[in-house]
Amino acid sequence: MSKLVIMGTVEVAPERRDQVLPLLMAHRARCLKDEPGTLRFEVLLPREGDSRILIHEVYQDDEAFEAHRNAPSRAQWLQETTGMDVKVIATRCSPVE
Repeated sequence: MSKLVIMGTVEVAPERRDQVLPLLMAHRARCLKDEPGTLRFEVLLPREGDSRILIHEVYQDDEAFEAHRNAPSRAQWLQETTGMDVKVIATRCSPVE
């Protein structure tokens, strides 16, 4: 089975981005450490300076992504950002190799 790439946008109020960013970075570190099928997890800030946070994730396959979705780190991140009005928009992609 082929790799799965997630291109995502985390939308957050401008005054909340500085609170959400370290939580997302901690989530990223846990995923890369504890989820063998998570191959890459990049967090990017647009140079335009808006309130979006972009994410680029690569998983070994669809099963690895489902494991990520059900992992304790994701549940922790969702709980930590409760009430911060965080919205994640993700697009599943297949890499062209």
